[in-house]
Amino acid sequence: QVQLVESGGGLVQPGGSLRLSCAASGFTFSSSAMSWYRQAPGKERELVAYISSVGGRTKYADSVKGRFTISRDNRRNTVYLQMNSLKPEDTAVYYCYADFGPRTVGSWGQGTQVTVSS
Repeated sequence: QVQLVESGGGLVQPGGSLRLSCAASGFTFSSSAMSWYRQAPGKERELVAYISSVGGRTKYADSVKGRFTISRDNRRNTVYLQMNSLKPEDTAVYYCYADFGPRTVGSWGQGTQVTVSS
């Protein structure tokens, strides 16, 4: 059974940092591209960062480039999102997503709340 469990969210002041983790199980983690999405109240879910299964190729939303870094540890079956210089507009529920390829529906974690406020 596929499981994605996010952790590391919380309340942080503007300019602060958080590191999100997503622990994966139930599938071949090293063969799956992984992503972080976020959804703010009243807004659609949006892609924040992506990392490929092989080679560690990454992509970022323009709004987080230079501030957020996605990485993965295939030995620990975990993907991370390091978030620096956080802004109030980064406030959202952050979701981990596992991509199983074009013919298979991917899988979502339950989400972790990130609130940036003074």
